[in-house]
Amino acid sequence: MGVLKKILTSITALIIILVILVGNSKKVISVTKDSSARQLVNVALIAKDLANDDYLIYICEDFKEIEKKNQGKVKFTCYDSKSNLAIENEIIDRVVKEGVDLILLDATDTKYLQETINKIKIYNIPVIVFNREPLTMEPIKSYAKALYIGTDSKQSGIMQGKILIDAWNANKDLIDRNKDDIMQYIMLQGERHNRVPLERTKYSILTIEEAGIKTEELALVVGQWDLELAKNEIKSLLLRYGNKIEVIIANDDTMALGAIEALQEFGYNNGDKTKTIPVVGVDGVPKARELIEEGIMLGSVVHDPMDLVQALYSVGMNLVNNKNPIEGTEYKLDDTGVAIYIPFRGYIDNINGYVEDKEYTIK
Repeated sequence: MGVLKKILTSITALIIILVILVGNSKKVISVTKDSSARQLVNVALIAKDLANDDYLIYICEDFKEIEKKNQGKVKFTCYDSKSNLAIENEIIDRVVKEGVDLILLDATDTKYLQETINKIKIYNIPVIVFNREPLTMEPIKSYAKALYIGTDSKQSGIMQGKILIDAWNANKDLIDRNKDDIMQYIMLQGERHNRVPLERTKYSILTIEEAGIKTEELALVVGQWDLELAKNEIKSLLLRYGNKIEVIIANDDTMALGAIEALQEFGYNNGDKTKTIPVVGVDGVPKARELIEEGIMLGSVVHDPMDLVQALYSVGMNLVNNKNPIEGTEYKLDDTGVAIYIPFRGYIDNINGYVEDKEYTIK
């Protein structure tokens, strides 16, 4: 019995030793795997709408170009949350568990941004919120590895105002249909709870009024940056207001293009200047530029998506490598300390052509 007990004790000790060795071995393998994975930076770009938002489509295409130029160093995967918060949450849950190195988030609804940041923070993954600016930077401030990068929404609104001021001064007899010296307009606003469309809306009108031109809002429609929604809304408003509409201001080119499609169905904006309602947008996408050259669309504020993409890439790589986010870049953080704004280049219209905005430079 004593001999058997000694044998059992030896076997038990041997098993314990083997368990310890195997456990340590697994730890080494795990560390080695993590170290190897860091050689390729995996970036998840989560966009609100990749089916209808031209601007976001161009952004994803530009990131793929950066990936091609940096093969083996960075991989970008674009995800479409389809304007659905539940889908966005599912995507985030998946990518954080997969262990991505950086998240670029075009939030579906910035009202819920704090909850999203909290979720990402648990996994210690850097996140840059872009394109849709929250009404407050508090969610960004709550996480040391979070930033916001977007365009200067105030500037874009001012430029839209300048386009319409030039058009009014050059062709007032055509635009002011009822001859009351008031610019009657429809506003196509991107969203309600997003600082970008709110400021574009505010400053476009403020700029026009500061130039001494009176304005009257016939309707403000939240078009969700969607071409079909904007098109249908404008068709309804044409049935309601008809020839009273003198100008259509859209927070982006996608909605502006939808407005033009609606106008053309009603016989407007087909080449006859006497039956053309000026439409302005933002982004200067290729289709909008084409219509501006043809005189069908009045103008657009020009922004090269690559300007934003380059900022997201440069700052994002700094965050991944635990560096100061603006180290080695030409960008500057604003007064909040967590936001970077990329200026628009200028504006283009069918009166002046391209007008560069020399007051702004990339910072």
